[in-house]
Amino acid sequence: MAENSLKRIIPLADQRPTALAVPAAALAPSSRIHPSGLLSDTRQRPLRDLRISVTDRCNFRCSYCMPKEVFHKDYPYLPHAALLSFEEITRLTQQFVAHGVQKIRLTGGEPLLRRNLEILIQQLAALRTPDGRPLDLTLTTNGALLERKAQALKDAGLRRLTISLDSLSDTVFRAMNDVDFPVQEVLAGIAAAQRVGFSAIKINMVVKRGVNDDQIVAMARHFRGSGLVLRFIEYMDVGSSNGWRMDDVLPSSELIARLQAEMPLLRLPSNSPGETAQRWGYATADGRHDPQAGEIGVISSVTQAFCGDCNRARLSTEGQLYLCLFAQQGHDLRSLLRGGASDADLASAIGHIWGARDDHYSELRSALRAADAPARARPEMSYIGG
Repeated sequence: MAENSLKRIIPLADQRPTALAVPAAALAPSSRIHPSGLLSDTRQRPLRDLRISVTDRCNFRCSYCMPKEVFHKDYPYLPHAALLSFEEITRLTQQFVAHGVQKIRLTGGEPLLRRNLEILIQQLAALRTPDGRPLDLTLTTNGALLERKAQALKDAGLRRLTISLDSLSDTVFRAMNDVDFPVQEVLAGIAAAQRVGFSAIKINMVVKRGVNDDQIVAMARHFRGSGLVLRFIEYMDVGSSNGWRMDDVLPSSELIARLQAEMPLLRLPSNSPGETAQRWGYATADGRHDPQAGEIGVISSVTQAFCGDCNRARLSTEGQLYLCLFAQQGHDLRSLLRGGASDADLASAIGHIWGARDDHYSELRSALRAADAPARARPEMSYIGG
């Protein structure tokens, strides 16, 4: 690892913004939007995916997400009373599902730090789409607590897991999580998840040039043929605390070229509309996909915008609805919940907010100078989830 690779300039400011009030028109009976499962925004993008942050706390201090310089021992995390309760989350989720949401991802912070999370998973697993199908219920974790919690998560009804793992090198991994946590314990958590029956597991590696990009090939070799899908994510300009610079980004095109020099890869079609990852399969000598070897994914969140078919909304820990990972403000749904709003009120509010959506920051990024992009105020990833 380069000597200066973890140095960065970080603005020490709380980036939790003031929420936008839900428009009064959204609650007026004359303009009420009733859920039909066909809700679309101004760019005709449907609402299909809801990411729910259940805590703003994490037990890692990764430099690209929650650096110690900002998230120190005296950092003012949200008080418990400010967090949405499990019942509030479930009630809101019911309205999102009525509007067409099919996939729920629980995030954080580190979601496994939320006490009794299994209860929420049970509640969400019991929900059904308007045509009677269960939700695609998944969770993203850093894996630190997974070995002891995997069975309980599976028993509660969680269907899939995504596990963050930025290196197989213990030295690099400890430096990146910045709490000296050993990589072997995350690997043990992955093994535990497989052992209890999770079959759809994805491994996410955030790649930062000069920090862990020398681990790309080793990661691909390790997970090839494992039944797990490894995904490489470009280091993103999320929030304002990680000192993001374009120079630190390893473009996915360069990453694929590095892998292609070591092992043949074949481009695969997308699984579904709005999928963020570009799929690549390990290829045989005659250029065909080898299903036994599996596949990898690349999420080109900086160099290849995927705003065009983005169907994701994000619900923050304290009930703010964000329409984009890079949104500057959220919409306050908690006040409606705690102010006596009916289910019809909640559904109408969601309908009006999503219906007015025009977010496409990643498409606009290319028009910005790289030096300007990090200065754009927005909430931290630990607050609204990845």
